[in-house]
Amino acid sequence: MSRLATDRGWSQRLADGQVFGQWARLVGEEVAEHAQPVALKDGELTVRASSTAWATQLRLLQGQLLTKIAAAVGHGVVKRMRIHGPTAPSWRKGARHVPGRGPRDTYG
Repeated sequence: MSRLATDRGWSQRLADGQVFGQWARLVGEEVAEHAQPVALKDGELTVRASSTAWATQLRLLQGQLLTKIAAAVGHGVVKRMRIHGPTAPSWRKGARHVPGRGPRDTYG
């Protein structure tokens, strides 16, 4: 199977898929509970953390996580990580937007 994957040029995509499919095993159950991989493009893995505290913790653990991932799926698959915290809800509705302070209490 590995020869077929190499002949067809699938090796890189299979390695990329292992990062997503085996995420909990690669980084550990506790980290996987609070962080999910979002995208892997050109060796950069984008990870979304459940809170800003976990995003900071992942940034501190980034070197160790890269080492674990490289040992499991191969060197060069993930070269760097981009870690994002949770996103704030957007108040924009529709295609047009008027600049200003946003929604406010108008009943007072």
